[in-house]
Amino acid sequence: MLGKLIRLDEHLATSRYAIKTLEKALRIYTPSLSEKPLADFLADRCDDLGFSDIHQDEVGNLIATKGSGEPKIMLCGHMDVVPGKIKVRREGGMLHGRGASDAKAPLIAMLFAAASIKDGEGTITFVGAVDEEGNATGIKNLVKNKPNVDYAIFGEPSSIQKVTIAYKGRLAINLRVNVKDSAHASAPWLAKNSIEETSFVVSELKKKLESGQEDKSKGMMLTATLTEIRGGTSHNVTPLECVATMDIRIPVGMNCNNVEEKINRIVNEISSKNEIEVLYSIIDETEPFEAAHNSPLVRAVTLSVLDVEKKRPMLIRKTGTGDMNVIGNQLKIPVITYGPGDPHEAHTIDEKVSVDEFVKGIEILKHTLHHLKRLHDRTK
Repeated sequence: MLGKLIRLDEHLATSRYAIKTLEKALRIYTPSLSEKPLADFLADRCDDLGFSDIHQDEVGNLIATKGSGEPKIMLCGHMDVVPGKIKVRREGGMLHGRGASDAKAPLIAMLFAAASIKDGEGTITFVGAVDEEGNATGIKNLVKNKPNVDYAIFGEPSSIQKVTIAYKGRLAINLRVNVKDSAHASAPWLAKNSIEETSFVVSELKKKLESGQEDKSKGMMLTATLTEIRGGTSHNVTPLECVATMDIRIPVGMNCNNVEEKINRIVNEISSKNEIEVLYSIIDETEPFEAAHNSPLVRAVTLSVLDVEKKRPMLIRKTGTGDMNVIGNQLKIPVITYGPGDPHEAHTIDEKVSVDEFVKGIEILKHTLHHLKRLHDRTK
């Protein structure tokens, strides 16, 4: 009985310290590439919590190590937030502040989960990454340095009963359509109209890339979306050239190379048939990624949600593209995205997180690390 009371006191003390740490982190405003004050604060917390090899890398990522032995697990969250300050306050069981959900609650939850690991229980690399909301400078630098890890968890708000195991890939393309001549707007029949031709090219690409998916759910469909279009130089001259951008999201089971081959074929056919010049270039190329359902990592987090919430989590395939695509595909390891917080709170004008969910998130992540140690050891 006494042992249980001591453990309860320790749990409550840790929870209070974690909540206080999150509140202080929210008071440090950290738009992309302005994260150093938070990195310094987290470095001090890591020192207090017994981490070793605490340092900031060349782009400003905060990196620290806890524990030793196998497995080697990366817990990575981002320190930056979207612009727009929010008054930090606690109201009705909610903690308000910019980054409360996206993604300082997941980041601090991972910090305290990692702090629970002792030597011999696995090696945890805790990372506070920079610039996730910008150009992903932090994650790109991590990948470049080829971290030696077996598994990775990215801290993003998923709600504690949902686990993201897959993200779509992405091809962003720039289209440039030139019709070789222009005309006075009063005699439009004398030249083709590059804006109209571009609209046709975009429509054909969308139709042909998205065809044959009637039996798929939205989360598993390829989508091709026009996001930008610019053309014309004057109100009374037909446009000679038009530029457009398309954002193509690629589900698991497809790859960027096959989609690009299709784009190339469609563009060449239209260019030849319509006697116009259609050029395209790749702006961004990220392959889709999915963690295997039977991997030790997915099994560990499933068991952990069961431990704390007494129900199985929902495994989610997201329609977006995230850092786990980069790490998972480059390092060929199981990766999931998980963390306390409602994803619909991200980037809102009064962003907030449930304090109770934040504390439960820490417990679920702690359980995950211990289950993962046991399941990993079985694979040897």
